Order: sequence, then C-alpha cells, then structure tokens
Amino acid sequence: MSHSAPSPIRGVGIGLRTPHITQLIQQPDCVPWLELLSDNFIHQSGLDGQLLDAVCEIYPVTLHGVNLSLGGTAPLDIDYLRALQQLAQRTRAVWISEHACFCHQGTAQSHDLLPLPYTLDTAAHLAGRIRQAQDILGQRILIENVSAYLTYTLSDMSEGEFLAEVLRQADCDLLLDVNNLYVNQRNLGVDPQAFIQAIPREQVREIHLAGFADQGDILIDAHNNPVAEPVWALYQQVLQHFPETPTLIEWDNDIPSLPVLLDQACRAADLCAASSCN
Repeated sequence: MSHSAPSPIRGVGIGLRTPHITQLIQQPDCVPWLELLSDNFIHQSGLDGQLLDAVCEIYPVTLHGVNLSLGGTAPLDIDYLRALQQLAQRTRAVWISEHACFCHQGTAQSHDLLPLPYTLDTAAHLAGRIRQAQDILGQRILIENVSAYLTYTLSDMSEGEFLAEVLRQADCDLLLDVNNLYVNQRNLGVDPQAFIQAIPREQVREIHLAGFADQGDILIDAHNNPVAEPVWALYQQVLQHFPETPTLIEWDNDIPSLPVLLDQACRAADLCAASSCN
C-alpha cells in the first residue's frame, strides 16, 4: 500500500441516519460529507438503492464497519470483504474504516466491540489481517481505537504504542475516536496525551466525536447523547496534533432531529477553524 495522499474530504460531516435522508437530499449544502455504516447496506437490506445512489450523487461518503472482526482468529470473511468492495465502488467511498477489535468467534457474536491485549504478538496478528483485508479491497483502510471496560494482564504496551505498531506493520491509517479515548481515560486510566504523542501525525486521517452514557462509576460508549464538554476539550487538544483532519459527529441511538446534529457539527467546525484546521 502507498503512503497516505492528501484527504479528498474536509470539514465536519455527520453519520447518515434514516430519519434525516430526505432533508439531506433536499438541503445538499448543510454538511460537506457523510459517513455510511457499511453493515446497513452491504447485504442490500438497508436503505433503498435509489435513495442510496441519490445521497452519493450529492455527498462524498466514507464507509464505516463494525463486523469484520479484524482482531479475531477465525478466517476473515472473504465474501463480506468482496461485498464491501462492491459497496465502496457503488458509493464511490473516499475510504473504508473498521475497528481495532474482535466481535465474533465461531458461532458466538458479541454485540460490543471487544478490545485486544496490547502485545507485539497481537499487533502482528492484527496487522497481518489488516494487510489481507487491504489486499482484497485494493486500498488502505482506517482502523479505529475502541472503547473498553477491562484490561488484559498480559498487555505490555500502552494503547497508543500498540496502535502505532499496528499502523507501522499494516501500512494503514487511524480513525481517532476522541470519545473512545476519553471513555478509556475515565474507565481505565488511559493517558490521552501519551496516546496522542504515540500516533504518527500523518496517519490520523479522520476523527470521530460522539456522546457517552454516564453510569456513575463507568462511562458507556452509547452514541446517544451530545458530545460531552470534556470530550470537546480533549478534541481541542487533538486538533493541535492532528490539524486539517476531517471530523465526524456520530449519533446512533436516541437519534435527534437533524438540526441538533448540525449544531454539533458547527461547534466542531468552529473549533477546527480556531485551530487553523480549515
């Protein structure tokens, strides 16, 4: 895979959600780009094909998946990857992203994205599977840091060091989820500054912002609330290290009206502008 080219998308986008489709088609200038959840469309059981094509005629889009299980041990699903490649071609997706995790093993399917132990062996395993996926897809992909609620006693690297090693070995890029980074800071004591410093600047291609659910002694990455104030503060620090990085507002549960999402996107855009991102 070649090194990253300059990003063909800029500014702050939002995730495409069914309640907003008609408005987004009717108001084509309200956001600069959209993210599509790959698994909603990959088996043609999601959005009507004509609506999908209409959206992609108006907006640059990216694809974001949750079911590839790059960190698992079962063989990668080649049929799934080929279907993903076809979806990317149909939508003219700017890039494809997935998660640095595993989510199924055999017949067992997790409804959460499960973290990996941070070791050199695990980094090599994950990187090898990313390279395999990239070879089939014919492009480099982005991997996202995930939220976690436990740690492994055999981990001997920090989260940032682990992901930096995976990026190096796999020759892929990072989707930096600031909400997940904050959730891990609160839940597990992850040092966000050490994480940021460990990641090569040129390999952060996208940023995610989302809201969490505060359960008191633990934060849940629920994507059901506005971006929290401490996440906005961490986002400002991230922008100092990774300027001019496209940002996405994620909201998957208890989906609000489109203006609420656009307000969140405008706030992110203002912070980007203040950090000379645009």
